[in-house]
Parts: sequence; structure tokens; C-alpha cells
Amino acid sequence: MPKCAHVIRFSGLRATLGGALRSATGAAPALATLLALALPAPAQDTERGRTSAVAIAAELSSQGAQSKLVLTLSKAVEARAFVMERPDRVVIDLPEVNFQLDGETGRRRDGVVQSFRYGLFAPGRSRIVIDLAAPAIVGRIETATRPRDGAVLMTIPLKQVEREAFRKAAASSDPSPAQPHVAVSEPADSRPLIVIDAGHGGTDPGAIASTGVFEKDIVFGFAQDLAGKLSAGGHYRVQMTRDRDVFVPLLERVRIARDAKADLFISIHADSISSAPQVRGATIYTGSEKATDAESAKLAERENRADAAAGAEASEAPPDIADILQELTLRETRGFSSGFARSLMGQLGPVMEMSAKPHREARFVVLRSPDVPSVLVELGYLSSKRDLEMLQNPEWRAGVTGSMAKAVDQFFATRTSIGRQGAGARRSAAIAPVSP
Repeated sequence: MPKCAHVIRFSGLRATLGGALRSATGAAPALATLLALALPAPAQDTERGRTSAVAIAAELSSQGAQSKLVLTLSKAVEARAFVMERPDRVVIDLPEVNFQLDGETGRRRDGVVQSFRYGLFAPGRSRIVIDLAAPAIVGRIETATRPRDGAVLMTIPLKQVEREAFRKAAASSDPSPAQPHVAVSEPADSRPLIVIDAGHGGTDPGAIASTGVFEKDIVFGFAQDLAGKLSAGGHYRVQMTRDRDVFVPLLERVRIARDAKADLFISIHADSISSAPQVRGATIYTGSEKATDAESAKLAERENRADAAAGAEASEAPPDIADILQELTLRETRGFSSGFARSLMGQLGPVMEMSAKPHREARFVVLRSPDVPSVLVELGYLSSKRDLEMLQNPEWRAGVTGSMAKAVDQFFATRTSIGRQGAGARRSAAIAPVSP
């Protein structure tokens, strides 16, 4: 019986590169020339003083119980693979790679592969997370140089196996993910410190609009604008949990705020409900052990799975409150969080559409800090055409970030406790810094 393979090809090369290929005569141009024509300058590996590899195409093919993913790279890199269960995934760890792939890459099912994601997992490290349609293990990863242009082809073979074999492979895997570290130094001035958290990032895209827009990109742009607005007045110090498209575990986001002794934590998100495209509007969430409603509980559960989506161990909640001092600190912090949420509602209502219940509570991991007032702002729904248009509108974004800055001003103008003086003593007496 003749063998056949169903092949899905993805390419990140732009129209200029396609034109260069079509017009070339004789030998194919060197890969470096094509990259110079088609791609932005690749990222620098600052630790080693070298240029990061660029991934310019990916090809997924299947035959029977076997599938393979072939990456086209500008240079060879080392890869390490392991599998994870619940949900079933294959994770490929790489040095930092500049992925220049088409927006549809990884979204189609083929063979044992349901879909796959890719991106920066930590400074200097990239990751590919393959969601499996059936239990599968990774064979030997091989690289070969393509003679005609010097491109490096990395082949990642996947073989379907029985559940028990996959379970054993997952149990023996050693993910050992190095946690990203953000160095924080205590500033000399006493201005309030605001930590802005752009949700998702790197291998975790978050919600995906029907147009292919990623939540991680929408909220990162918004968070940058908000940080700029708050910094411009000179009244606050501002820090972001991520300053580029990189994965940051949920509890690491909490740790960044606590280690920096932040006075306010604002997490920015944009949800999606594909089954209800008519639903739109912003919602402000504060932390609570009990969700306001079933919808809020489901959203928190979905957001709390972000680590698993990026191929990392799921975050565990911080330890439960143990004594009355800790309980009082947490209660006071949540009171300030609710107060800021009310200020946000008052300022945002006139400039943007709000949901039917604009302030809700749920057990979000990123809102678990016992001593940093925290809110999570869902700006709108990527599944709503109108919300998506607004989220991508610079004028709308300027108006909303301006109103959020006013809410921050109002919050610090009326705040009377948990100031910087004495907060450190409460922190040390309350709960030790959380750890993933």
C-alpha cells in the first residue's frame, strides 16, 4: 500500500521574502539575505553576546500513529523535551528563539497534535507547548542543515502510545523550569509603587479573537500605556511584571509585587466568550475565597490554569491564614482593594462600556497577596466585535488609561493606612513570601 502523509505548512516569511524567492534565478539566495529582507533584527542573547536563532517556518505532518513537527531555523539550537499529563502535553524547551511565524501557526489539528503554542518562556529561554489529541511521546530530536541555503531543520518526532506508557513517561519527566527572576531594589524615594500586570505572555497567549489577535498582545499594549500615563505625572513609581512577550508564572507575579513592597497591584486582561459574542463590557474583580457568581468562578478557574497552558506546573495558592494578625492584615488589604475597585467603576463608567455586574469577586491566584491591594480588570471581550474594535483604538485606550490614572489618584488621596511606614513590619509578621 503506498504511504501518504497529510502535511500542513506554515510560513512566517513576509511578502518581500516571497517576492525575493520568486524573482531569484539560479542558486537560491543565502538564508541570511532572506532574513535581512523579510525579518526585523533578531533578538540579542545578552548573556552570551550572540544573536538568537530565528524560526522562520514550521511544518507539521502525520502518518498513522506518528507525527512530526519540523522547524526551520537560522541556526542550530539545543532542545529538551518532556511530557506532562492532565492535560496531555509535550513541552520543548529551547534557548531564546525569535519566532517569526504566520499567525495561524499551530492552530490546526493533525495526527496526535491538537495544536501547539510557542514563545518566550523566560529571559533567554523559549518554549513550544504541544497539546496532544492522543497520548504520545517524543522520539529523538534531530537537526540537519539544508544545503541550498544553510537553514537548519529541527525535526521533533511524536509517536502515539498507550495511556499507561504515557503516564510512566510523564511521571519520569523532569520539567525543572527555572523561574524567571525580576531583580527589584528598594528605591530611595517614598512615592507609592504601582505594579501593573499584563496578563498572559510568551507561550501563554490567553484568549484569541476570531481575527487571530492574542489577548497577551492587547493587554500588554494597554498596560504599557497605563504605565506611561502613571509615570508621566511623577507622583508614582511604576513597575511591570513583564516588559516584553515573556511567560511569567502566576505566583511569580504576586511575588514581584510583594518583594517590591508595592502599594497597588493592577492586573489587565481581556476575556472571550465565543458562544456569546453579544456579551461585552468591562468588569473589575477583587480577591475572595467565594466567587460572586458561577460565571466569575469559571473565569477565575480558567485564568488560574495559565501556568499549565504555558507548559509549567500549575500554581498553588499561598498558605491559609494562620492567626488573627494575618487575618486582620488580609481583611484590611481586601477592604482597600474593594475601595479602589469602586473608584475605578466611578471613573471608567463615563468613558467605556461596563458589564451588567461591573464589580465582582473570585479566587484569582494573582489577587492572593495578603498585603498588597490588588484588582484584576477585564477590559472587555475579544469575542465581541465592538469591544475588540475599542481595545485596538488608540484614542479609546488613551481615554480609558487616563480615567484609570484618575482612579489611582483618588485611591491614594483617601488612603489612610497600610502606608509605607509600618507596612514592612506587618508583612514580616503576616505571611512569608509565597513561592511557586
